[in-house]
Order: sequence, then structure tokens, then C-alpha cells
Amino acid sequence: MTGTSIALRHARVRYGPLEALHGVTLVAPGPGLTVLLGRNGSGRTTALRALAGTLPLCGGAVAWDGADVTRAPAHERARRGLRLVPERRAVFGSLTVRENLELAGPVTDFALDAYPQLRPLLARRAGTLSGGEQRMLALARALPAHARVLLVDEPTQGMAPSVAAHTYELLAALDACVVIAEQRLPPVLRRRAAFVYALRRGTVVFAGEAGEWTGSPGSPGRCGE
Repeated sequence: MTGTSIALRHARVRYGPLEALHGVTLVAPGPGLTVLLGRNGSGRTTALRALAGTLPLCGGAVAWDGADVTRAPAHERARRGLRLVPERRAVFGSLTVRENLELAGPVTDFALDAYPQLRPLLARRAGTLSGGEQRMLALARALPAHARVLLVDEPTQGMAPSVAAHTYELLAALDACVVIAEQRLPPVLRRRAAFVYALRRGTVVFAGEAGEWTGSPGSPGRCGE
């Protein structure tokens, strides 16, 4: 896959009268991993949704490989290879695990090898799975799709530490532009060539390599407390 990138340029987003992003500029290159950090209300989820096209901008632009896609609807971005895995409602609870996987195409060994814990659960309804198992299922649907851009909100929520570490390794190894939103920088990613943007109250307060992020008490990019 050739390299791709997606970016927000001076992006502004409103929820009614409240502005959630205040002129945010960020660039996520690919293949590679970009992490959006921030506590709840920081704007990290809003930034993901703006990139995906599920939230309209009231100012600024979304650029994909340098082309302005601000007016491209979410389904058109998905057709071009963008996948969004939201924090909530990422699986269909009334369908079985197998049926959820089949929505993304034939059930492949790749999906089940990524998360072998799902193999004995194929006949279970997704709504009966634990939170961590539902996250595994959501990602197992997205990973085989060969997305050009993959956006994931809190990918390891509810997962055991070992499964979470495995998930970050899977995401970091993808030949795609991968953007994840997190409250804290996972320790495993400090050793990866990941780029970090920390957001606070809808603005970027830190931009740099994962190894440069300290999150120390005096840091303007401190988050997740």
C-alpha cells in the first residue's frame, strides 16, 4: 500500500451553540500510528468523527492526501477506504459474533487469528459478550478490511492488559494510516514510532513523538487524571 495521510486544518466543530474544536490542526501520516490524547471533553472523539465525516465542520477543512474532502459524506470516505471504530455501538448486539464478522465480508482466518478468543464465541450474540470481547469483535471486523485510514476510539477499553498490548501491536503493524483516541498514552506505544497530539478543551496543547510525551504534572498536555 502506498503512503496516505489524513489531516484537520484549522477545524472547528459545534454541538449546537457550543464549540468543541477550536481551530484544530493535526496531520496523521501513514502507514503509521497517530494517537489523540485527552480526558473526556477534550475533543479527541470529536476530532475522530470529524475526520470520518460523521460530524460536519463549521470551519476549516479535512484533507486526505492533500485533497480537500470536507464536503465528502461519511459513506464516500468509507468507500474510499476509511474505517471508523467508535467507542460505543461498534457491534450489533442482536447478531451473533459470526454474523457481525460476516457484515464486513467472509469470516477469515486473519480476523480470528488476530483474536483467537472469538473462535469459541462465534455462535454467541454479540450483546452477551463482555466489553473487552466486544472491542475485540469490533476490531476483528475492521482489521481484514485493508483500510487506507483506520480511526479507532479507545481500542482496548475493557480488555485484559495482555490483550490490550497485543491490540496495540496489531494496530501499529498495519500498512495503513491509523489514528486512535486515548485518555492516556499506553506504555507499549512509548517504544513505538507513534506521533502524539494531546488535546485540552478543543485545542492542541502538545504535538510530538510518543517518546517525548511525559504527561508530567507541569506539562500543558497532561491528561487522563
